[in-house]
Amino acid sequence: MENAVDVIVKWSGKEYKISSLSENDSVYTLKNAIHKETCVRPERQKLLNLKLKGKPPDDDCPLSALKLKQGFKIMMMGSLEEDIADASTPPEDMPEVINDLDIEEEEVAIESKDVYLAKIERRIRDYKVNMLNEPREGKKLLVLDIDYTLFDHRSTAETGYELMRPFLHEFLTSAYQDYDIVIWSATSMKWIEEKMKLLGVSTHSCYKIIFYLDSSAMISIHTPKYGVVQVKPLGVIWGKFEQYTSRNTIMFDDIRRNFLMNPGNGLKIRPFKQAHLNRDKDRELLRLAKYLKDIAHEEDFNSLDHRHWERYKPKKKSNKQDVKDGSSTSQGS
Repeated sequence: MENAVDVIVKWSGKEYKISSLSENDSVYTLKNAIHKETCVRPERQKLLNLKLKGKPPDDDCPLSALKLKQGFKIMMMGSLEEDIADASTPPEDMPEVINDLDIEEEEVAIESKDVYLAKIERRIRDYKVNMLNEPREGKKLLVLDIDYTLFDHRSTAETGYELMRPFLHEFLTSAYQDYDIVIWSATSMKWIEEKMKLLGVSTHSCYKIIFYLDSSAMISIHTPKYGVVQVKPLGVIWGKFEQYTSRNTIMFDDIRRNFLMNPGNGLKIRPFKQAHLNRDKDRELLRLAKYLKDIAHEEDFNSLDHRHWERYKPKKKSNKQDVKDGSSTSQGS
């Protein structure tokens, strides 16, 4: 007699009981049952803690081989088709999405073209920013990508923590002392929100994100060599928030083309991939946290070359500042 298999799927903050299976059913049958409950298609499902000999089981693997206990909780990542439409469907004026180009900013001169400035003005006017926290007076601005910058969204793992870039929370905690932080991803808002929950960013007590921007805040531009690409123009933020300008804004992204509109404000971060192999040796965020701290007192970021950030040396204090500091110390002793 076949034994029944009852499991619970945790997804998007909710739990779904799957009780229509037997141990002779396959993983694909399980995925179809999950599809019926959640409407997430089988090919979109990532079952994080479902393992066979330390690896994700194939779809034809029988459930009996997994030795699941009754009521076993499966952690799932996956998006509904309507939630990822913005990320998977190119805009009408973008005939082709170019995959991971490392475009040098010298190849295009686009920052002041009227057609792109008009697109930015439309985003400033029409794009609605949902404020999560208020900007703080006197803070500079850090704009962060997600995929391959903070999170490896393609490797397999049992928990979201294993896909998170090492030292993420330490990095954000350090940056928050001097910078307001914005997350800007070329995906849908729903997916951004889910990722920030998964990584514990949206609820962390040591720092706060002021808002998220999704793919609808991006614009398409034409480059002579690669044709039409989508970019993240910082002018959208600057047009909505007067306290942020090119003088006090820096953007981290693993793809250079995303900051083609503002090459002087972009820093191309090394992508975080193959998390299972690299999570124990990746130190990129620690080094970048130091860089952000070192440049926090620069009056104008336009004077910096972020391409050579690893060679940056903080300016030494002037004698006048040293005397002032020494005087303050003497008075307090």
